[in-house]
Amino acid sequence: MRTIQTIDYVSPIGIIEISGTEEGVCSILFTDREESIPHEQEEKCPQPLRVCRQQLEEYFAGTRQDFTVPMWMDGTGFQKTVWNTLTTIPYAQKITYTQLAALIGKENAVRAVGNANGKNRLNIIVPCHRLIGANGSLTGYSGGLWRKEWLQNHERSHQWSPKQK
Repeated sequence: MRTIQTIDYVSPIGIIEISGTEEGVCSILFTDREESIPHEQEEKCPQPLRVCRQQLEEYFAGTRQDFTVPMWMDGTGFQKTVWNTLTTIPYAQKITYTQLAALIGKENAVRAVGNANGKNRLNIIVPCHRLIGANGSLTGYSGGLWRKEWLQNHERSHQWSPKQK
């Protein structure tokens, strides 16, 4: 039986709860809390959660574009396909739900892709904020559309090529 632990990360756009085990991070979710909650003692915190917090810090500082933290995705095969494909969307780029459906070879499953995207519990590292509506508009984001817009603007303003690093 897995014991899931949680730590908080205070980001520029609110408190983010990072949960997981020694196997990997299983959720990165925005909260509406004003203050961080003390969780497990730092030394008892699984290594993947500490790595995730550090990588999020680097992301928000504009020095990280890709994540290497181990993930533990709990979902159907279809959902995992959608989530894994989301991780291939390049930093600061946007695609539509229709384009995502085509990428996984399910052109007629746009609604199912949207539904799977809505169940993504690994915000930012599985970058569902890079999805836009067919008309280019911002649509659905569990953290709120204002956060989705903030993340897109953040990435656009911190974009660099791998050769620059």
